Amino acid sequence: MFKKKQKKVSRSAGASPIPTGYSKMIQWCLDNNIAISITPNWNMSDGNWKIEIRINNKLHVDPANYTVANVHDKKYEYYKYYYDKYNKISKQ
Repeated sequence: MFKKKQKKVSRSAGASPIPTGYSKMIQWCLDNNIAISITPNWNMSDGNWKIEIRINNKLHVDPANYTVANVHDKKYEYYKYYYDKYNKISKQ
C-alpha cells in the first residue's frame, strides 16, 4: 500500500499590497543588498511573527514579536528607514 506523506507544518502571514511610494524604496534596498523578510516565531503560538533584516549577508533579527495585523506595516517601515539612512542621492 501507499503511505500518505505527512503534511509539513507551515504558516503564512498572507499578502499585503505595497503602500503607495514604497516600490522605489524597496527596489533600492534590494539593489543595495538590504532585504527584509517575515518569518514565523515557532517558539510562540500561532500568529506571532519575527522580522529578519539581511544587510550584506549579515542577518539581524528584530527581537519584537508582531501579529499578522502589524507585521507588514513594520516591514515597510524598515524598508523606509534603511532607504532614508543609506540613500545618498535622496539627501542632496
